[in-house]
Parts: sequence; C-alpha cells; structure tokens
Amino acid sequence: MRVGSRETRSIRNSRGLFSGARVVPAWAEGGDDAALSAAMKSASATLQGGLKASEAQGTPISAKFEIEDGKLQLSVYTMKGNDFMEVVADPNTGAIAKAQKITDAGDLKEADEQKAAMAKAKVPLLTATETAVKANAG
Repeated sequence: MRVGSRETRSIRNSRGLFSGARVVPAWAEGGDDAALSAAMKSASATLQGGLKASEAQGTPISAKFEIEDGKLQLSVYTMKGNDFMEVVADPNTGAIAKAQKITDAGDLKEADEQKAAMAKAKVPLLTATETAVKANAG
C-alpha cells in the first residue's frame, strides 16, 4: 500500500491486497471502487499466481491489484537482503511485465513496514493468501 494522496478501498474477493499475512485494502485511483471492480472482472491472474511469479525477484511481502495510470495491474513488493523490488504482473496473463528496485521514499517506508509485518508472520504470504482464498470461496 502506498502513502500520499492515494486513497484505499476494500475489495471482497481473492484479488484484494495481502500484506504482512493479513488482508488489507486494494487501491483504485481516485478511490473509484467501481472502476477497480469492473477492471478486475476481466482479469484472469490471481494474487497467488502473482506471488509465485514474483518469487524470482525475492520474498513477496505484499500484493495487490490496483489501477495505475488508468490501467489495471498486479503489483507485488518483494525483498531480497536489504533491497526491495516492485514486480508488476499483467492482470490477464500473470506474466511479469516489469520489475524495478523501489527508490521512492514513501514506497520504501511502506516496504520496510511490510517487511517488519512479515517478520512477525507465522506463515509466508503465499500460504496466507491461499488460506484466505479457500476460506472465502467466490
């Protein structure tokens, strides 16, 4: 989840945001939940798939579907050592579209908080996601 002027909203399905082994909000530009919900209807990728695909870039610490620059994307933050990466996957195929080192101060603060939360987690983020999806079918 990023800080600043971005507003967060909850989505109730397996395509929300998981951070620190707990469910937290998904994000839509301008808080437009209807646009996010509509865009996600055609997405075939899942958080679980995005988490698995992002593992090549490090240990996943958060994942969310979001609308960025008017387009739906699956964003996963990963950590490897002291470095954080944002891995962006195509929402339709789940293929990694880009991976870049996080350098923005606000994003780094969020990634550091997510790392701290994952350090306290009893299971990896993928396991927590799979458990939540099983418990909330639909």
